[in-house]
Amino acid sequence: MANNDPFVDYLLRLGDNSLVLGHRLSEWVGHGPAIEEELAVGNVALDLLGQSRMWLSLAGEVEGQGRDEDKLAYLRDAGGYRNLLLVEQPNGDFAMTIARQFYFDVFHHLLLGGLSRSGDPRVAEIAAKALKEVDYHLRRSGDWVVRLGDGTEESHRRMQTGIDDLWFYTGEMFESDAVDQHMSAQDVGIDPSTLQPAWRERVAATLSVATLDMPKTSWTQRGGKRGVHSEHLGYLLAEMQFLQRAYPGASW
Repeated sequence: MANNDPFVDYLLRLGDNSLVLGHRLSEWVGHGPAIEEELAVGNVALDLLGQSRMWLSLAGEVEGQGRDEDKLAYLRDAGGYRNLLLVEQPNGDFAMTIARQFYFDVFHHLLLGGLSRSGDPRVAEIAAKALKEVDYHLRRSGDWVVRLGDGTEESHRRMQTGIDDLWFYTGEMFESDAVDQHMSAQDVGIDPSTLQPAWRERVAATLSVATLDMPKTSWTQRGGKRGVHSEHLGYLLAEMQFLQRAYPGASW
């Protein structure tokens, strides 16, 4: 379902990124490399879910069509989602998950920092609250990149593979379209293209400490922000939305 209100579309992008990535991380529960890491991954997933609830609740309020956070999360088809392609990619091994998380965390931290100064007080409040959680997310994923990259030969190889394979999805984070430009002009959102230099600097610094090579290609996959997704999102939504689709309106 397309939305003609750029503010609603912008809020959906913020909420969907956190919702989809949070679900991906929840798939590690019961499968983590160590019990401590299962708890840590689960906590990050819960943080992201909480952030998604705030963004989607605001989106429903602004839209004014009776769709609350649950309806937006569970009753949209894949084409209605506005998340980045990066966050819907499968977990792979633990190094792949960390690469995905690190790339997004650096971007997320920069984005929320800008949004915490938004001219819309509701956006600024949500961003400021989420930023405190993402501070931890970024420290954790960055530490793991260094730990794996500068660890054993095997961990280094796997971490480099994760960094290389997911690089093709990072450019979409900085793609600035009409929605981004409109929200930036209204002093509500951030033009994501302005975040790319700081993102590259932070990523390069961490990869250097981790003895990892930074990919050099500039080609990127894109489409998620417009509702054009990989097949992976369909499978993810089928699992995430099953109960609500099977038992519409059910409550505990």
